[in-house]
Amino acid sequence: MRVLFSGRAKHDYLSDALTLLSGWTREGEQIRRTMVLDDTQHAALTERVKVVADALRLRPEISRRADQTQIRVGHGDGEPLTEGEVLLAARIEDAFRAVTDIRS
Repeated sequence: MRVLFSGRAKHDYLSDALTLLSGWTREGEQIRRTMVLDDTQHAALTERVKVVADALRLRPEISRRADQTQIRVGHGDGEPLTEGEVLLAARIEDAFRAVTDIRS
């Protein structure tokens, strides 16, 4: 069963969910995360994010500078964050852990 959230309750729900995503910061109606990755990890993360983003029909901004990958999620045009965007951020965290998990 799907629960519908209205105005304030929805905002509180999303704010609570964002507090569980360590490393993500909110900038207005966008959230962003900077990750230290090498080129191979960046490529792997980008591919994983693309698959999830396509499934959710979202378009995060992914940029690369030196050894850092920066990801922005959200519209930035005054539209509030959606449940899907917060879900995408959570899946990006999963992907980040997967590509940085070094196993012998």
